[in-house]
Amino acid sequence: MNVDDVVLGFTPGSLTMLNIVLGLIMLGIALDTAPSDFRVVLRHPRPFIIALLAQLLLLPVVTFALTLVLPVTASMAMGMILVACCPPGNISQVLTHRSGGNVALSVSMTAVGNLLYIVAMPLSIAFWGSLHPTARTVLQQVALDPVKMLLEIVLIIGVPFAVGLLIRAKLPKLAAKAHPFVKWFSLLALVGFIVAALVGNWSVFLQVLGIIVLVVTVHDAVALALGYGTAVLGGLGTRERKAMTFEVGIRNAGLGLGIVFAFFDGLGGMAIVAGWWGIWDIVAGLVVATLWARHTSRRTGSPGGDASGRSAVEATS
Repeated sequence: MNVDDVVLGFTPGSLTMLNIVLGLIMLGIALDTAPSDFRVVLRHPRPFIIALLAQLLLLPVVTFALTLVLPVTASMAMGMILVACCPPGNISQVLTHRSGGNVALSVSMTAVGNLLYIVAMPLSIAFWGSLHPTARTVLQQVALDPVKMLLEIVLIIGVPFAVGLLIRAKLPKLAAKAHPFVKWFSLLALVGFIVAALVGNWSVFLQVLGIIVLVVTVHDAVALALGYGTAVLGGLGTRERKAMTFEVGIRNAGLGLGIVFAFFDGLGGMAIVAGWWGIWDIVAGLVVATLWARHTSRRTGSPGGDASGRSAVEATS
């Protein structure tokens, strides 16, 4: 059986629960986002503008090119496009810290990025998917309406995100207590959906696992390199380069999986690309962050590349 023909179906009740889980994911992210995270961007807009261009424009363009040269099916190509159009993952902040990067900048870019991607994500998926010579068939099969998808995403993940920001701003103590529970419950619930969906089609996924590993490894490496390269071209410092590397290279593939199930009928190729990406980018990110920190520490005595361990952005934020 072709992976493009595999559909991980859900009952209407299951889809309702999945939408609730997606909302909880964004609520959990917002509960951990402080108003000051947005102010940092206003005071130091240049790194954020560079990161935004890299994520919204360069990453989808490069991903589109990769889908044309790598041995992927239509649904796999659409999965790669989906991942590239997802917002940055919060694990980027952990990796930035481990590498000795600018954590304040990473937190700010992720916070603002998640807000913008509520609108940008569905439009980007529809735009790049419709241009692709094979992936466009996926959009035609599910009859994807980008405007309808935008409205549903605003309702499903935009409203919970706004509610979470409001709670964090007005009731910070409640947000601090609720965040760990909401974060882990939504994560475990999403994993449960994924496992339940994959069990029935496990043999099919094993047949394409080798290709998926190759494709995701190359795609993720290119995304990390793109983040670093744009930071260098933008004239950013060492710590900002580290933050940018993970901000562009780490995507919220868990949210992407939810999108696959909610809007693409659980299409097999898309699901396995997003699922493996969510695992691999953490592994690859940890390796890069650890090696980076060790190299910088041996050279300067500090993971951040300076004696104080702080950058100009963090010092003034």
